[in-house]
Amino acid sequence: SVQGFSHIMKVSGQPIRSIDLSQNGQYLLTGGDDQIMRAYSTFDRKFLFSLKGHNNHVLSCAFAPDSRLIASGSDDRTVKLFDFASKQVINTFVDHEAGVNSVKFHPDGTCVASGSQDTKMKIWDIRSQRLIQHYDAHNAEVTGIEFHSNGRYLLSASKDSTLKIWDLRMGHILYTLYGHEGASTAVNFSPCGDYFTTGGSDGVVMVWKSN
Repeated sequence: SVQGFSHIMKVSGQPIRSIDLSQNGQYLLTGGDDQIMRAYSTFDRKFLFSLKGHNNHVLSCAFAPDSRLIASGSDDRTVKLFDFASKQVINTFVDHEAGVNSVKFHPDGTCVASGSQDTKMKIWDIRSQRLIQHYDAHNAEVTGIEFHSNGRYLLSASKDSTLKIWDLRMGHILYTLYGHEGASTAVNFSPCGDYFTTGGSDGVVMVWKSN
């Protein structure tokens, strides 16, 4: 059972839009309205460094599976990749036409995906630094995306109230799901991928079976 807060970290005086934990649990990352991402050590609760590169709100941030890279999406319409060791921007993707609400790394760490206010989803290959997949995903802005643990499927949520599951190998949609009254705002797969959860502006959390 949940007993309470283990500790509270005061990380910024600005509203925080996004947080992520590294897979090894060692690092915490935040992004917010001040256009800056901040990294912290979770074990000793110490601030490590700031990452600067965006010129508008940081709406999403994510660690790569090995924590060597960090991805971020912003209201400035860009997706940026940062090197954890050097703290420098190593690439900027400018293919979206509106703010980027969600960024996620592929489970094998070779690609990064984004969902945007322009209703599109895009996937870039990190090694070639090229756009490799583009989806006209929804009829309203994409609010959240999540990879299945096997890397073959991508789940998306949107303000058009739908949830969609995409087959990345075939490059097309598998299912369109309806459940929320109003915008679908959040999605997450279970670690094994057998279930996924969704949240909406209706204040409801739903648990779905993947197969």
